[in-house]
Amino acid sequence: MSVHPDTPDVAAESFAAVARPAVLAAARRISPIVHRTPVLAATVPTPTGPLEVVFKLEYLQHGGSFKVRGSLNAVGRARDDGTLPAAGVLIASGGNAAIGAAWAARYWDTPCTVVVPETVPQAKLDRLQRLGATVHRMGSSYADAAAHAATLAGELGALTLHAYDLPDIVAGAGTIALELAEQVSTPMECLVAVGGGGLVAGITAGVRDTDVIHGVEPTGAAALHHALAAGTPIDIEVDSIAADSLGATRIGNLAWAAASSGRIGSLVADDAAIVAARRWLWDELRIVVEHGTAAALAPILAGTVTETAGRTLCVVLCGANTALSDLG
Repeated sequence: MSVHPDTPDVAAESFAAVARPAVLAAARRISPIVHRTPVLAATVPTPTGPLEVVFKLEYLQHGGSFKVRGSLNAVGRARDDGTLPAAGVLIASGGNAAIGAAWAARYWDTPCTVVVPETVPQAKLDRLQRLGATVHRMGSSYADAAAHAATLAGELGALTLHAYDLPDIVAGAGTIALELAEQVSTPMECLVAVGGGGLVAGITAGVRDTDVIHGVEPTGAAALHHALAAGTPIDIEVDSIAADSLGATRIGNLAWAAASSGRIGSLVADDAAIVAARRWLWDELRIVVEHGTAAALAPILAGTVTETAGRTLCVVLCGANTALSDLG
């Protein structure tokens, strides 16, 4: 697979991490619209014995994933500022960010154009069509879709959103952390799936100083892990069962700015562990999520992450735009 940069060709060091005030502002804008998603406590088996884990059920969000939070924030802010064009919004995505943007655009009564890879799962494509988005399918990866969206931007004159590397998008995702702080009173050790890194960057901006954040990636799509090892974001090859949602070939600049502060730990899980985590969620909790979402649970099932005294293990289940038929 060819490698393309997913983020603008600007030095990563020039980006500042999204800060908590931006998350608080996003919450004021979108809290009346989004679901306050529940948490579920469950006992999870590990090699060293059972552990109590709190799951944040964000897959119950509008559009089936956390992505709508960022899009609602970005589009709502543009409306407030009077900068939302008649052409609406444009976004490239592996699927979930496109669904989030389409849901937000429908809510704000504005057009939405999305560019997705040819490999987008049918469940996500069906959702986009039901939401009324204009869909372009291009290439085999998110990077291919992003390149085509860049050519469309000038033609359409639409507000261009980024799936994970736009401050308003990241701040919207961070509102999950504000909810968690109200739902889990103890300090958290929170596991978050990472693709381009918008979710983990947002949660890092919104959590309490006492909370610990782990970014979890497939071994075949570990853009953050490789960036931390190299000391800078680098392009990677993507080859994972979770590539439809965690398929960025380069970590986002805003996620890198957050990770550079030392607040985000890096964990990886192979595809077999991700499949096992997804299967466990269905078998034991009757929860159906995407492979990328299940990645966040895999290190606990494998025993990589264990209980820390005084901390609550928390797994963010961020998306469920998938089908029962592919559980295997």
